[in-house]
Amino acid sequence: MSAAVIQLLVLAGIAIFLILRLRSVLGTREGFEKPPLPVDESPADRRSGRPDLEVIEGGVDHDITDHAEEGSPIADALAQMKRVEPSFNVGEFLQGARGAYEMILMAFEHGDIEQVARFLSPDVHDAFSQVLQHREEQGLSVDASFIGVRELSLVGANFDPGTEMGEVTVRFVGELTSVVRNAEGEVLEGSETEIKRQRDVWTFARRMGAGDPNWQLVATGE
Repeated sequence: MSAAVIQLLVLAGIAIFLILRLRSVLGTREGFEKPPLPVDESPADRRSGRPDLEVIEGGVDHDITDHAEEGSPIADALAQMKRVEPSFNVGEFLQGARGAYEMILMAFEHGDIEQVARFLSPDVHDAFSQVLQHREEQGLSVDASFIGVRELSLVGANFDPGTEMGEVTVRFVGELTSVVRNAEGEVLEGSETEIKRQRDVWTFARRMGAGDPNWQLVATGE
């Protein structure tokens, strides 16, 4: 065997050894892999698009500032609620309020508010009951279908440190079809096919930190 062949075999052996060593250190990659994030970049930084933003305890609470202006009375009230009940989440509350709006509104339209009585304050329950009683006395019936919530926004919040009662006011723009009929079944108002928008401003209240997680509707308006 010539010296040249021996030299090539030695070099090939060295190359194979180096390849195996590199694979043991670096591993292997298959397909597309995203580049690693900087170790000092937090999820909040990525949301804001500001990798240089340092998030520390006591800093901005995006769960609040996503729905209320930082430093506003609404934001301050929400922050007080969170101090009493750290698990309180504004975004989750608004999602719950969306579901409660549909449930309560449809129960009222269909004339059966007892199924949602636990979500109504005594004053609101009495007010709804009087309207339904008046409707019944006139022989009117309502056939309604809920389409959805087109708009939802938090417009107010209050917290009473003495009673630890929190109040949150939400503006809804709902879409539904509604038909009002008299005792003879004649249509007096509305249409089964025409979608109408209904605007409501509802205030929900709850004692923060209490065992009962349900909020109650305590006031309604437009």
